[in-house]
Amino acid sequence: MPDRGLIGAATLADLRAAPAFAPVVADRVWRAWWEGKGVSLAELRARLDESFGTAPVPSTFIALDGTRFLGCVALIACDVEERPALAPWVAALWVEPEARRQGVGAALMARATDAAFAAGHPRVYLAAEPALAPYYAARGWDRVESDVDGLEIFARRGG
Repeated sequence: MPDRGLIGAATLADLRAAPAFAPVVADRVWRAWWEGKGVSLAELRARLDESFGTAPVPSTFIALDGTRFLGCVALIACDVEERPALAPWVAALWVEPEARRQGVGAALMARATDAAFAAGHPRVYLAAEPALAPYYAARGWDRVESDVDGLEIFARRGG
């Protein structure tokens, strides 16, 4: 099931290899970003289920400590409607509160970014609230645009 080591006993896995975690991923992403916007959990789950296809985009990756869920991230075609030509996007980065500040988020971002580059994409994008911009900048993301519907747009080039 795991596809790459993380820290300690934790591992990263493609959700395709661990489908039993789909309900918890859907719950966390829905509660963090969509519950207050009138999107139902069923609608969010339907979008998440697109990650079970064979194409590299969309994909969802999870961090686990044994069977304990630590976090998730998605690689999707478009995260900002105002920028449909930019693709793909690292999105929905979530780390469980007790697993934060341990490198889980950075490892998940790296896994999604690596997947984009392995699929032949020369750049990958990320949208963040302004308060979180320093976190992404400190991890090698370059800000390419500011205040797009209240978000900061970052990019990273493959190398």
